[in-house]
Amino acid sequence: MPLVTSTEMFKKAYEGGYAIGAFNVNNMEIIQGITEAAKEVNAPLILQVSAGARKYAKPVYLTKLVEAAILDTGLPICLHLDHGEDFEICKSCIDGGFTSVMIDGSKYPFKENIRITKEVVDYAHSKGVVVEGELGRLAGVEDNISVSAEDALYTDPDEVEEFVKETGVDSLAIAIGTSHGAYKFKGEARLRFDILEEISKRLPGFPIVLHGASSVMPDLVEKINKYGGNMPGAKGVPEDMLRKAASMAVCKINIDSDLRLAMTAGIREQFALNPSEFDPRKYLGPARSMIKDLVKHKLVNVLGCAGKA
Repeated sequence: MPLVTSTEMFKKAYEGGYAIGAFNVNNMEIIQGITEAAKEVNAPLILQVSAGARKYAKPVYLTKLVEAAILDTGLPICLHLDHGEDFEICKSCIDGGFTSVMIDGSKYPFKENIRITKEVVDYAHSKGVVVEGELGRLAGVEDNISVSAEDALYTDPDEVEEFVKETGVDSLAIAIGTSHGAYKFKGEARLRFDILEEISKRLPGFPIVLHGASSVMPDLVEKINKYGGNMPGAKGVPEDMLRKAASMAVCKINIDSDLRLAMTAGIREQFALNPSEFDPRKYLGPARSMIKDLVKHKLVNVLGCAGKA
């Protein structure tokens, strides 16, 4: 089975009231942990590559690892560019075999965002690739994305119809209160479901995306701190909120920080228990298992996409 686009995934997810997990990948162990979990529960997947991942591992390595995962699992997998900064980056990934790209023009004025997004859409669609756009700005830090709380903006429902019509995007990332990174909120998370509901009314049947949707699992943070970490106050989006969003118009939920926490917790635990260990397989293997357990939990209990491949 070749790489697929997210088109059919999103159609089924919207109609079924669940969301597809979009997991950021950086190396072989992360990809294996994610795809092994998905195979066990028969879930479709979006594996996405950020600017940091492209710099760290190079797109060609990640592409080939994802292709190997398809051969190994037989799952429908979409390879997605996360937060493409400009047309050239999106074009490079499209030409390199990605089946989905995000062009993030959210930092620009509305009309300029439309212009940039449409340029990417026109090229991508000519190659059979789908495009995610973004309206609104999430606070937080992730790879090369850094937005202060003061500069964060909720998505304006009055803009979504014009944006989708003028750009031709296939899905839309919105800002309703999620945040990038593991230090998301000073108090409790409050997602603006009223905005999500209004957008879904303006765009009936159209797939919506949530970025910054890791839950920052307390048990992982506790394990990291137990074995020498220092992450006081790390918190994320409660999983019941993500389940609610998945039951509405949200068809894609991005998860990155939780994967990093799982891998770090696994590695820290192994070094604490075996301080003289120097075989990477002995600490990366358990870390991979931690990622697998985390992803399986998300697919079954949060996203609701188990059994939907």
